[in-house]
Amino acid sequence: MKTLKLIAVGLFLFASSLTKAQVSINVNIGRPPSWGPAGYSNVEYYYLPDIQAYYDIRTSQFIYLNGGRWIRSRNLPGQYRNYDLYNGYKVVLNDYHGTRPYTSFTKHKTKYYKGYKGSPQRAIGNRDDNRGKDNKDRGNNDNRGRDNKDHGNNGNGGKDNKDPGKDNRGQGNDKH
Repeated sequence: MKTLKLIAVGLFLFASSLTKAQVSINVNIGRPPSWGPAGYSNVEYYYLPDIQAYYDIRTSQFIYLNGGRWIRSRNLPGQYRNYDLYNGYKVVLNDYHGTRPYTSFTKHKTKYYKGYKGSPQRAIGNRDDNRGKDNKDRGNNDNRGRDNKDHGNNGNGGKDNKDPGKDNRGQGNDKH
């Protein structure tokens, strides 16, 4: 009988230790993304003026207007799939703690217009934190959204050049 009680107590302790492990796994939910601005605590939302969208830190979701409705998604809409979250400005909404930050959208889009840049921001993490090892040779693509002169074909429309000093339109290819 003593052995049976010891086994029961042992199983109970074992089960309770597993329960604690499950609780500790969920501690990281709601952490700001690595591209978020450093130096802020107790923040629930960012407003991204360049794309007129919000980011919900607690649920790790973007909130954006689509067809007159506010959509929550883990990904940005297709037209912004190449948006550089590390270099884009993030407005930290310290004063809002509800579930619908877009109730102030008109105020936010007027005050924080597309292209708005407040004080300089440093990201929480590095861009390379989220890259796989197989991406290390691709560069960090810091020129997203900027005027890239080199589109992979040196301005020749993908055709081979007979004269390396000129493209197929008769213009020089000097570096600018």
